[in-house]
Amino acid sequence: MTEATSAASANKRNVVLYRNGSVYTAADPFATAMLVDGDTVAWVGSEQAASSIADSTMEVIDLHGSLVAPGFVDSHIHLTETGIALDSLQLGQVRSARQLLDAVHSTPGNGPVLGHGWDESTWADPTLPTADELDRAAAGRHVYLSRADVHSALVSRSLTAAAGLMDLDGFSPAGHLKRAAHSAARRATRDLPEEALRRYQRRALAEAAANGYVAAAEMGAPHIGGVADLRLAAAWNTGGPGAEPVPEVLPYWGELALNQELAQSILDGLGVPVRGLAGDLNIDGSIGSRTAALRADYSDAAGERGSHYLSVDEAAAHLAACSMLGIQGGFHVIGDAGLDTALAALDLAAAEVGEQRIRSAGHRFEHVEIADSKAVERLAHYSVTVSSQPGFDAAWGAAGSLYEQRLGNRSTGMNAFASFYSAGVPITFGSDSPVTPLRPWASVRACLEHHNNDQRISARAAFLGHTRAGWRAAKYHNPMAGQLVPGAPASFAVWDVEELMVQVADGRVQSWSTDPRARTPLLPALDTGTDPVCLQTVRDGAELYSSPALRA
Repeated sequence: MTEATSAASANKRNVVLYRNGSVYTAADPFATAMLVDGDTVAWVGSEQAASSIADSTMEVIDLHGSLVAPGFVDSHIHLTETGIALDSLQLGQVRSARQLLDAVHSTPGNGPVLGHGWDESTWADPTLPTADELDRAAAGRHVYLSRADVHSALVSRSLTAAAGLMDLDGFSPAGHLKRAAHSAARRATRDLPEEALRRYQRRALAEAAANGYVAAAEMGAPHIGGVADLRLAAAWNTGGPGAEPVPEVLPYWGELALNQELAQSILDGLGVPVRGLAGDLNIDGSIGSRTAALRADYSDAAGERGSHYLSVDEAAAHLAACSMLGIQGGFHVIGDAGLDTALAALDLAAAEVGEQRIRSAGHRFEHVEIADSKAVERLAHYSVTVSSQPGFDAAWGAAGSLYEQRLGNRSTGMNAFASFYSAGVPITFGSDSPVTPLRPWASVRACLEHHNNDQRISARAAFLGHTRAGWRAAKYHNPMAGQLVPGAPASFAVWDVEELMVQVADGRVQSWSTDPRARTPLLPALDTGTDPVCLQTVRDGAELYSSPALRA
């Protein structure tokens, strides 16, 4: 049962038998059937045993060879931003300023033109359109077009004037805004009625459920959506009679607390429980927008080393305050200089409150894209969880792509998944949606196909990082969450798969993997050219999503 009031608890208790498929479970690697009783997995086992269990009191679902597996947990998401991105201009395939302007010009309606996903690193000519050109293309309508990383945006002159952006840090007359100017522009376009915000969040949660997610860590912060947005996100957990079942929301709040009293005051003032004061409390920015803090210049921008939003002393005070309260603290940190700040803060906080308090709080750092071996060792020493996004490497890690453009040879050491695992750093995976899409198997595959062969991990390790590790990273109360064994929460997804196998990091199938004596549960083959298709998503026994094909 979740900590929230599950929608399942308000419904009549259901007993469902799934059979004639494959169940990913440590209880029986050859299981073909699973019995769900209410909100709990009651049994897993063989087809023969399922025949003796089945009766007229239960629903029986013939899986026709489909896979039942623990539901995915997205460890870093922005619900409102995801919903807006899904319902606005999709700019990921735009390949020039002209194409972008044409997309703006063709947008119907009279309100603001919102769009997301442009990435000039994929354009033959990376020259961006100007604010004046956006004004002309939109016929004077306000325009806000977030870059793929959502750390900068193209903004029309009309929006700049209406929101008073000219005197803010990061403002550019050309219309490409960063830092405080970008945050203010985004907030201006998110000043929406509560029902509109709920509609966008519902859209994001429906997208997550349709792709096999049973939970998502919402990374709220003052500069993103504000407290009202966080409260709406947390409210999806309250359930009640007639409430629509959705993935569980695991809310975080990224606001700086310089002492224990202030941290407690922030928590009290939110009006909803949060997992911690962590997530998108930014130490730095992003590689794409050149705001991630680096030790050396960006390779394609001499003299630029990114932005620092927090000092060592501020970050240390925050970690110490959270540790004293026994809650998770943490930061958004991407660049190596940004990570230097975070690690120095850990040292200072440990000196103040003791290393054991630091470790037991379960602090988490988001992204951590550039970490050398010494940094990895220090993260392991303090038991800091790293929340990574494999989709980043898939999108930008190839030779000649964004990371290499911005960082040169430094790009080969980014997103060190294998190094984290081998050093004992707890790691969990997410999408940072809308930065990368809610496609969990593509994210798992990105771990297997990391552009640095030395940082590839197995499908099993990647799958656990996307499921059970997500619950652990959130310090979830139920240690059985994220697995399908008797007594565990009935939170899972059913997948139409082409082939099941044990896939290792270099793409080979080890000889022992298919030997029945290995007792190794099988996962979908991810080199077939198509991802598994979600047929059903269930959280605590409540159906969140169902394809018509499931019961056909």
